[in-house]
Amino acid sequence: MTPLLGAIADDFTGATDLAGLLARSGARVTLRIGVPDAPDPDPAPFEVIALKIRTLPADQAVASARAALGWLRAAGARRFFWKYCSTFDSTPRGNIGPVAEALMTELGAAQTIYCPAFPENGRAVFMGNLFVGRQPLAESPMKDHPLTPMRDSNLMRLLAPQVRSKVGLADRLTVARGPEALRAELDRLAGEGIAHVIVDAVADADLQVIARACQDLPLITGGSALAMPLAGLYAATGRPKAGAGAAAPPAPGPGAVVLSGSCSAMTRAQVAAYEASGRPALRLDPVKLALEGVGAALGWLSTQDLSAAPLIYATAEPEAVRAAQDRLGIERAGAVVEAALATLAVAARDRGARRFVVAGGETAGAVTSALGVSRLDIGAEIAPGVPWCYAHSGGVAVALALKSGNFGQQDFFAHALSMLEVS
Repeated sequence: MTPLLGAIADDFTGATDLAGLLARSGARVTLRIGVPDAPDPDPAPFEVIALKIRTLPADQAVASARAALGWLRAAGARRFFWKYCSTFDSTPRGNIGPVAEALMTELGAAQTIYCPAFPENGRAVFMGNLFVGRQPLAESPMKDHPLTPMRDSNLMRLLAPQVRSKVGLADRLTVARGPEALRAELDRLAGEGIAHVIVDAVADADLQVIARACQDLPLITGGSALAMPLAGLYAATGRPKAGAGAAAPPAPGPGAVVLSGSCSAMTRAQVAAYEASGRPALRLDPVKLALEGVGAALGWLSTQDLSAAPLIYATAEPEAVRAAQDRLGIERAGAVVEAALATLAVAARDRGARRFVVAGGETAGAVTSALGVSRLDIGAEIAPGVPWCYAHSGGVAVALALKSGNFGQQDFFAHALSMLEVS
């Protein structure tokens, strides 16, 4: 089957978010961890490649995205989706804009759109400004993100320094008039030389309009929610192979572990709720890890009953995160946590853990890489944008829930595990 859509995601949790929403179409979805080394003779109707490029230098991010595009084109895809976070996480130099422009050049696309809105999860774009719930992005907890602090809510101002061509806006008033009006506005903006268009969306109905207006563009960029109506449109015309979008669970064993590196406000609440429920928990201190290594944490894990699904976390309040970064530097503070959680994931697997709940995009990348996971089949959603995924690691079947920091409700960890309860 020729893929109906090839997608590239800038981190691993974002990729599972996208894959889960594409799976709602009922078509088969395959998620690749990194660019595959070889072609697949039977690609899925929807192919997603997860990269770990959100905070890389722009030239490295662009090179990885081009390699992913090359694999997807070789698989037969002709339409492409560049997926980034619904909170537009980015440093001032990129990588959202540089990757989009590089992909446009490769595809010969004169114009693309940007729409990170995810109304189901409280993300909306109005008059070019991104809202998290009722808060402008720059007033939300994202303002204190340890790697990509978002201090401006206006997407045009955020994107303009990242790209060479002009940036414009198709506002909510245009979207409300329907697909034809939006197409006409995009054509008008193209005539003015505007290659990068922010598109407003405040409700799921807006995403339907945008998808219909833009479905024939060679490249669309946005958050995962925009891909959901696109999947339905492409599946309706592409007649993919029969088969459910959600993979059947491989009956994982009773062992489980929860690993959290995210410091988002929602993940902090989820960690607190899980720990308050009486589950065993261990907090990692980045400074201690840097000085003493992961040995003490490995010793603690070796004493745990994995059927109780222990929690190991570096999740902390913004003040504690800043203190660790001041002591170690931003990059090293994150790296020691990722390395520790990756090592602990492998140790948990070797002790019998078969279910892994992982919070945070950087953490998910480190954990899946350490487990040697290169391909995930997409299962049922736990929460909007967070599915259970199934893979093999070290010769055994495992289930992974890779959660973006801000996604899910306070009881997410326990709820996720309850979906795969072992009798």
